Amino acid sequence: MATIPLTINGAFVAGVSPAMVTFESVVAEIAATNIPILLTGEIGTGKETFARRTHELSMRRDAPLIRVACASMDARQFLGDADLNANGRGAWSNGGTIFFDEISELDAACQRKLLYALPDGDPALRNGCLSARVISTTSRNLEDEVRAGRFRSELFYRINGVCLRLCPLRDRKEDIQPLVECFLTKHATQLGRLRPTLSERTREALVNYSWPGNIRELENVVKKIVALNDESLAISELSQSPSNGRSAPAASPSYSLKAAARAASREAEREMILKALARTRWNRKRAAQELQISYKSLLYKLKQIGLQDTETN
Repeated sequence: MATIPLTINGAFVAGVSPAMVTFESVVAEIAATNIPILLTGEIGTGKETFARRTHELSMRRDAPLIRVACASMDARQFLGDADLNANGRGAWSNGGTIFFDEISELDAACQRKLLYALPDGDPALRNGCLSARVISTTSRNLEDEVRAGRFRSELFYRINGVCLRLCPLRDRKEDIQPLVECFLTKHATQLGRLRPTLSERTREALVNYSWPGNIRELENVVKKIVALNDESLAISELSQSPSNGRSAPAASPSYSLKAAARAASREAEREMILKALARTRWNRKRAAQELQISYKSLLYKLKQIGLQDTETN
């Protein structure tokens, strides 16, 4: 399935876990900018959903979003679509957003052509440059691909204005139940079936499963439950999966006042950094000056809160 819609009554649902609440707030902050975004994470974590979410929240929302499936696109077609004329007009130049899905799958010729088509940071676009906002996704570690010589380092830095990583579902189990509710409603409506009421045993099994296929796998299981009207069969298949039980048992919760204070301090610091970046339109050097910290300290803190920013200023 191409996208994984996360909505309840038309409202977008990123998740209730702290990781996803933070992720959604960061996406909302950077959507209004033109900075290139690289979304990383395992297959099925919802990277395309957030690429589309960013476009919907941006000032380019009324212009088209073009998805380029890098893994399945023919090289000749890719090079033809990327062939902008002297006025910067072509299949990808629409003033909207261009979304390169699994960009690590591009071969060397396509990478070279794309590198030429992307702006190099100069405010004045040269002839043949894309005017669209660029969002890319990958399930691979692009830094490893660069070191192995399979991905151009110049292209990596050009698309990596801000790098956001989506956590696997096994690391944010609080989101499983809300997602199950979304998918039960979605597929009951699409299939014209009554919306099932799941037993506590089934819900417990869904939460305890390791979900190697992430949200995509969860949706497929819920769809099967709705289609067959048989939750026991779907849960039986999960229990027989070789991946089941991989995740370590959850540790007993600890209630430390010091830990709570540290968490509150980190959250306040994150909010201050995001507001400073928004005020300076993501100019990291100016944001560091406003926050009265060094530029290197700001880059370090950005990595701590999941914004693996590159030194492109």
